[in-house]
Amino acid sequence: MTRGVAGPTLVLVLAVGVLVATGVTLLLERSLTRILLGVILLGNGVNLLILLGGRSGAAPLVGSAPTGDMSDALPQAMVLTAVVITFGLTAFLLAVAYRSWYTSGDDEVQDDLEDRQIVRLAERNEVSTADLGGEGPNNDPEQVDPEPARRRLRRDGT
Repeated sequence: MTRGVAGPTLVLVLAVGVLVATGVTLLLERSLTRILLGVILLGNGVNLLILLGGRSGAAPLVGSAPTGDMSDALPQAMVLTAVVITFGLTAFLLAVAYRSWYTSGDDEVQDDLEDRQIVRLAERNEVSTADLGGEGPNNDPEQVDPEPARRRLRRDGT
């Protein structure tokens, strides 16, 4: 954005559209690497959109220019916060992708067993049975492991 222009240029608006569209497309993939790239592109596109919403002008320092000619500092502060949040989310997704690659040799997200059951019920147009409760932890078929496993610490080192 240049000084004296009433709004954002067409190139910047198109850049926001391309970044957001590409980011959303990559987010819908199964690979964690592509999901990570989608989060990064989407975050950059939204940050650029927030910056385009602010008023351009002189530096927002008191006494440097009349207040009407100063740029809006709020979008800049919001983008700075969003950059930190996007960096944290990127680091988390990178750790998840690395752990998935390390344990299984692949970074593809698999379907859950519950997801498959919901798809089968939807195909047959059925409703899942409600868990009314009251049967106790030993008789509940949904309860896989009612108590956490207790570990025994051995002092002999084996």
